[in-house]
Amino acid sequence: MTTARDLALFVLSLPPERAVEQGDLSLALAGAEAVDLLKNGSLALDGDRMAPRSDRGTGDRLLDQALASAVRQQSWQTIQSWLWRRGKDLAETYARDLERTGRLVRPRGQCLWLGAVRPLRADPSERGRVRLLVPGDPVLVALTGFLGIGDFERDTVGDAGGDPSVATVLAAVGEAVTELEAVRLRRGVEAEAFDNMWRA
Repeated sequence: MTTARDLALFVLSLPPERAVEQGDLSLALAGAEAVDLLKNGSLALDGDRMAPRSDRGTGDRLLDQALASAVRQQSWQTIQSWLWRRGKDLAETYARDLERTGRLVRPRGQCLWLGAVRPLRADPSERGRVRLLVPGDPVLVALTGFLGIGDFERDTVGDAGGDPSVATVLAAVGEAVTELEAVRLRRGVEAEAFDNMWRA
């Protein structure tokens, strides 16, 4: 299992009161993919830019898609650009993939998203494995913290397993999730102001 699959399985099997916004999870999943690609040598960081280093398959279908989507021009793309572009609808992609492989089951008649992630039933052995895994994995600890479902501070990335490149990616995820939250808040204020104008 990849870091992104473990994160998706963990988040999607949480109870409703700990629901996560779809966009936040998508950004975190894109970050998790980037971490795995850095660790296996498929990507490297050049400052804040992601440079592909290999075209070899990773053995994972979704990671291979992520690697294939990396910009190959010499200017590369920034980590932030990667997160926003790769992260588009990524939470749904992972949910459907986990359903396809039988690790998650959607209750009959339930749509997947209504703003926040709707919980799905996880295979008990997989759920138990990933819940034991998360507290001991620095990357998963940081990502769940950014999503507001872990014990980690949202504005820090911990030791990231001692890897500066991983720490850089995790910091970018934290910034992106914070930016998305600010956009949601601004839209909420604008919508409320619009409603008040019509009531006046």
